[in-house]
Amino acid sequence: MKRSQLNEINKIELESRLQDNLDAMQNLRFQKALQQIEDPKQINILRREIAQIKTVLHEMDLGIRPQKDGE
Repeated sequence: MKRSQLNEINKIELESRLQDNLDAMQNLRFQKALQQIEDPKQINILRREIAQIKTVLHEMDLGIRPQKDGE
C-alpha cells in the first residue's frame, strides 16, 4: 500500500487493516517455520506496511496528521 493511500483512509479502517496485517504476518511466520512459504519477500513487505500503518495511527494520536471523519 502506498503512503498516499494511507492518507485517504480513516482511523477505524486503518486499525482494522492493521489487525488483518498482523494476522497475515502470524500466518506467514507459521508457514516459514514449516518451510511452506512460497514468497519469503512477502514477510518484509508486510512488516513495512504494518510499520507505515502504525506510524500514521501514531501521528493521528499526536495530532500531527488530521483524522478523516468516519463515513
